[in-house]
Amino acid sequence: MRPASQINDPTDVLNWRRIDERITTSGQPTTRQLAAIAAIGVSHIINLGLHSHERALADEAGDVARLGMTYSHLPVEFGCPTEADFAAFRARLESTEPAMVHVHCIFNWRVSAFFYKYRRDVLGLDEKQARMEMETVWQPDAVWTAFLERRDERT
Repeated sequence: MRPASQINDPTDVLNWRRIDERITTSGQPTTRQLAAIAAIGVSHIINLGLHSHERALADEAGDVARLGMTYSHLPVEFGCPTEADFAAFRARLESTEPAMVHVHCIFNWRVSAFFYKYRRDVLGLDEKQARMEMETVWQPDAVWTAFLERRDERT
């Protein structure tokens, strides 16, 4: 049985995950699914996907604004994630506290990898515990594995 706070979660969104009471993640939501995300109390949307992808919404920023949420687009090139991408993600995520935030990309691959790195390097969680949620979504390829193996000592 799901906790009461998760009963209305729009679990039909591709690769939907609830990180905690404040943070949810997924692949690319539809406009209808964005409305369902707003309905659970999310006030910020962070998109790590590229607007040029065929699954991307034509006017996600406008859709999000019409629903009364704020929108941040931090495009991460799938074949070339960088520490600068991760730093921008971290800064934007932390700037939304304490409000509810939904972070997505196209398939929740970029996002789940960034949350793995965030949990391990920033929150100091055990590597296995941090990796567990990511691996429910996908197994990183060689490019992402190399990116995730690098640790930023400044975190």
